[in-house]
Amino acid sequence: MKVFVTGANGQLGQDVVSALCARNHEVTGSDRPQADITDAEKISDVICGLRPDAIIHCAAWTNVDAAEDEDNRDLVWRINAEGTRNVAAAARNVDAKMIYISTDYVFDGSGQRPWEADCQTFAPLNIYGSSKLQGERYVLEMLEKFFVVRTAWLFGAGGDNFIDAMLRVGKGKSHVNVVDDQVGTPTYTTDLSQLLADMTESERYGFYHATNAETTPGGYISRADMTEEIYRAAGYTTQVNRITTAEYGMSKAVRPLNSRLDKSKLLSNGFRPLPAWNDAVHRYICSPGNSSF
Repeated sequence: MKVFVTGANGQLGQDVVSALCARNHEVTGSDRPQADITDAEKISDVICGLRPDAIIHCAAWTNVDAAEDEDNRDLVWRINAEGTRNVAAAARNVDAKMIYISTDYVFDGSGQRPWEADCQTFAPLNIYGSSKLQGERYVLEMLEKFFVVRTAWLFGAGGDNFIDAMLRVGKGKSHVNVVDDQVGTPTYTTDLSQLLADMTESERYGFYHATNAETTPGGYISRADMTEEIYRAAGYTTQVNRITTAEYGMSKAVRPLNSRLDKSKLLSNGFRPLPAWNDAVHRYICSPGNSSF
């Protein structure tokens, strides 16, 4: 199968390309400036020239706080919303299936109930979430052969992420303050890439939620819980002081407190769920070449 991957130099894109190549697919991975998704004509020419069977759209603006800056908002929208429309239009022109990576930030994070994959109660709290939601709408409007995969708390090699940040701030410290009221589960790009490869090889289209699994049914965790596991895996003695998001009070972007994603649709449609989150954290920290700590 011929597959085109946008954002191939990012945390997720690199792992997606590796996963597809390991399955002997013909993969073209691209990023700016080779295939600028904000340039409708350029990305159309690239995709029409390749005529892929599938497109995995990983390219995105992901700096949530910087997205709130007035000077960045137009660019965020052009990348996450209009860029996705451009990719979807090209996918339609060559009759390719498309996988769009979205986020739990399309929801407002209220309550404690896990968000279901087909939930339509959208209310993003920040510019990033709003731009990704508009990307979803373009995909739904323009395509029939699509997957929208919402994920949360992404981490992987080749880019800044929560694990790397916590290792940096915790190294040599007696304690760190970490929020305890943002609840969900993280997602290891290595594991997610295998699921995306499975989807590429299927036609079970629709909306899905995908994060690493809870260790017990309904056992979602807080950012503080995750940090404690990070320090255990790294051999740190740093203690975690649990605080609220309001007490932390340093972020430009409002973040949802409830990032619980219901992943049952994966299993009901025959997809393999991702491994447990704590196992993923340990594998990432112990991976060869990881110099984060």
